[in-house]
Amino acid sequence: MKKTPLLVLLAEDDESDQLNFSEALAASRIKTTLQIVNDGVELIEYLNTKDLVLPELLFLDLNMPRKNGLECLQEIRAHKEFQNISVAIYSTSLSEPDVMNTFLQGANVYIKKPTDFEKLTEALDTVIRAASMYRDPPFNISNFVLKID
Repeated sequence: MKKTPLLVLLAEDDESDQLNFSEALAASRIKTTLQIVNDGVELIEYLNTKDLVLPELLFLDLNMPRKNGLECLQEIRAHKEFQNISVAIYSTSLSEPDVMNTFLQGANVYIKKPTDFEKLTEALDTVIRAASMYRDPPFNISNFVLKID
């Protein structure tokens, strides 16, 4: 396990979701550094910043203005330099087409945004723990959707 904080990037357009995410992430037992971008265009511009240390884990909202999460995921997976970024889809939707499309496009995990703060903290902690231990998780549809009940 790395001793340096895990670099986490959140692509989320809703300010209240950004705040909840940030607070839940801060409650994690694993040290992280969080950067937030507000939409898909800002995400791609951020990732293309010269000399940027790329995030190890990207939480990607599907429903964002200007460029949606699926478009961003496709663009990220099309670029070799972004291949080592683990992508966690972070969405209010749990529709089968959204889940399957993001899985087929190379997302590593799919999280339906919990409405309860404790469940959000638990979900983030689970994903952060996995990202900090496994750098190349296998794609497997049976463990693709993270459900915290």
